[in-house]
Amino acid sequence: MNETIFDRITLLVNKLCNGKNTELASITGVNEANIRNYRNGVMPKADFLEKIVRNFDINPDWLLTGEGSMLRTDEKTNNTPIAHHTEDPHEGIPLLPVDAMAGAFTGEQQVLEYECERYVVPAFKGADFLIPVKGVSMHPRFSSGDIVACKRLSMDNVFFQWNKVYVIDTDQGPLIKRLKPGSDKEHVLVVSDNTAYDPFELAISSIYHLALVIGVIRLE
Repeated sequence: MNETIFDRITLLVNKLCNGKNTELASITGVNEANIRNYRNGVMPKADFLEKIVRNFDINPDWLLTGEGSMLRTDEKTNNTPIAHHTEDPHEGIPLLPVDAMAGAFTGEQQVLEYECERYVVPAFKGADFLIPVKGVSMHPRFSSGDIVACKRLSMDNVFFQWNKVYVIDTDQGPLIKRLKPGSDKEHVLVVSDNTAYDPFELAISSIYHLALVIGVIRLE
């Protein structure tokens, strides 16, 4: 357990903001000098703590007291919902192959019925589709073979929840990545949880479709 809230803010900066106060300042809209003060023993304001919880999906109990996991998604993972297979084409959530992703984003019915297995996951009734994780770029949050539940989002006036994990449909194919503010309003920073993979900027105009990852599932 980290002893003080100042220690926990420092840990958040180091783990989620590449050790940069400026990155946390950009995401929360708080002056970088204030963040330095919060790390050095000045009691943070309530609205700053609220912005941290909202933008990083931080467990508020951990932030305030040090109890529990740092991220709310970590606590969900510790009690990962179990999915069970169904043969009913009108029940459950479709598990899509990667080559059907573009259709999944647009909601084309013929793609959703493209030889998809379906799974009932009561915890994720709002999910539109499931996809398998491949590779290690999002390790340790997601491992190759995990299944993520996704909710389609409209690209019209899209509101990015910074530091959340998205599935983004690009000319490089579908990517499962964390999104952070880019160098300007026309770009986003695409970040892997695995630090062996460097972040890169992507023009918002080159994102064809977008889905929010709302949970991880391990199949029985």
